[in-house]
Amino acid sequence: MGKVILITGAARSGKSEWSETLAMQSGKTVVYVATAVSDPADEEWQKRIQKHQKRRPQDWLTLSVPIELTATLADAKPNTCLLVDSLGTWVANLLEQDEISWENTITEFLETVQLVAADMLFVAEEVGWGVVPAYPSGRQFRDRLGTLVRQLGVICDSVYLVTGGHVLNLSILGVPLPPPKA
Repeated sequence: MGKVILITGAARSGKSEWSETLAMQSGKTVVYVATAVSDPADEEWQKRIQKHQKRRPQDWLTLSVPIELTATLADAKPNTCLLVDSLGTWVANLLEQDEISWENTITEFLETVQLVAADMLFVAEEVGWGVVPAYPSGRQFRDRLGTLVRQLGVICDSVYLVTGGHVLNLSILGVPLPPPKA
């Protein structure tokens, strides 16, 4: 199994920049796995995507993977470093799944992560530090992403929190929670 690293934090905290730094430091061929779907009708979204694209080195391969993330991870070559940006967007892309399908998706994802020989960097947004969303879909998104981040963090070699212009290595500073009771 390759190294598995989770980078989490608030919006505009620098998560992507830190993950890009770690990818460059890996010394491996970097494959940037973009979970966002381009939408030419949304000018602000397009500017965000372009900002990310401009920061990336020219020799990085970029894959657009809005849905089939697990299959993409399973196909990774051992000498690569996959940078997945972001899990929040991937979760949003799959919100239409019913609970059973979602549980199956996450189980398969977590099992695959533990088998992949490539290094993997996962960028994830922290949700749930604010008000409870007023709408069911907002609560579903928050709960699904929060649970996924917790489950992934347990199997990662390193977990970083990016906030306030600083990067904290939670794997060194923190203590892992025990698994949730059934």
